Amino acid sequence: MSGIVSRIRHHLADPQSHHRKIAVGFMWVSLFVFIGKLAGAAKEMAIAWRYGVSETVDAYVFVFNLVSWPVSVWFSVLTVVLVPLVARVRHDSPAELCRFRSELLGLTLVVGLVLAMLAWLGLPWLLNSGGIGLSDNALAETLRLAGGLAILAPLGVVISALSAWMLTCGRHRNTLLEGIPALVILLALLLPSDWLPEPLLWGTVAGFALHLTALGIALQRQGELQAPQFKFASPAWRGFWSGIGIMTAGQVLMSFTSVIDQFFAAGLGPGALSTLSYANRILALLLSMGAMAISRATLPIFSEVNARSGAGVHLLALRWARWMFVAGVIVAAIGWITAPWIVGLLFERGTFTTSDTGRVAAVLRYALIQVPFYAFALTLVNLIASQKKYGILLASGLVGLVVKISTAAILIPVMKLEGLVLSAALVYLANATLFYYCSRIDRK
Repeated sequence: MSGIVSRIRHHLADPQSHHRKIAVGFMWVSLFVFIGKLAGAAKEMAIAWRYGVSETVDAYVFVFNLVSWPVSVWFSVLTVVLVPLVARVRHDSPAELCRFRSELLGLTLVVGLVLAMLAWLGLPWLLNSGGIGLSDNALAETLRLAGGLAILAPLGVVISALSAWMLTCGRHRNTLLEGIPALVILLALLLPSDWLPEPLLWGTVAGFALHLTALGIALQRQGELQAPQFKFASPAWRGFWSGIGIMTAGQVLMSFTSVIDQFFAAGLGPGALSTLSYANRILALLLSMGAMAISRATLPIFSEVNARSGAGVHLLALRWARWMFVAGVIVAAIGWITAPWIVGLLFERGTFTTSDTGRVAAVLRYALIQVPFYAFALTLVNLIASQKKYGILLASGLVGLVVKISTAAILIPVMKLEGLVLSAALVYLANATLFYYCSRIDRK
């Protein structure tokens, strides 16, 4: 025991220790995530108070998640590709960073425009095509929200690019700023009902716009926001294009499981989507406090080590992955015991009833099984991404998609929503096994 304590003291006293850098980054990100998620929890409480488990929430969640899906893919790809790339460029030719940054912003604006057009034209077509599984009332609500929420696509991709760039600089303020949309939605929902039509819709749009503004101001003050250039003259693009294609394919496959969840849940009757959403909000709070914090803390460090020599990075990553797995088991166990109390404390007021609390808590308990596997896998994803081994990430996307569809098809008829969230745990178990195996093989 004394040996462990002495090693911890040694790392904390050494400013160059990678363990110290990860621990400090973890603490800052955890603090910022906690503040942001408090805002998110307050927003969810306001939604539960005003709408409960209802078709209005079903419609909002369905459209929001569809619009957010390509945005989340873009952010994940940029983070995984950009952070190691910028670490290498900063080490080899730092003068190229300004030009690459302005050209990346130009590409982002083009991607945002394309996604806006696809969302504006494609969402009504998809919703009117039939076979989605939503009730008539929920479908009517969905069509009414689709046009306004399509605005989130261009806003979201620019926010993602600015957030990813802030992360490449080793700063974690973007994590704190992620709470802005939730705060704006909360304020919109608390206004008298006759002050703002569609508070959930326009509060979301205003929140995204304010989030983008805050990121732009923060980067401008640091001298890291240049005017966009619509060309690809920077030599850094070679490294970007070498990883973006295969990484995008892998992320699309992996994240498509969340879209599958929406369609499976939509077919389980009114209230299923909102029940799943409330459970996922609590789960996201727990995951973000630990797993997202360690992810954003480790990726810059792993990338820095690999940009120099790569010595010891496997041992460093595997050690943190094991620690995160143990922490995940503890969080899942505590969450399973306290799930009804947590759901009741957060949501049981207004139109959200005791019966709703029981439904959400039951789903949350099964969702918590994924926590240790998610935390373990996410740490090793950063190791693999820092080494630019994107083929492994593509393989994980294929594995995840196959496991999701097959297990969901088996479990949902028997367990309903609980079976759907349990299938997510099996996806992360499969991917954690794959990443661990690849890491061990590569180390040898």
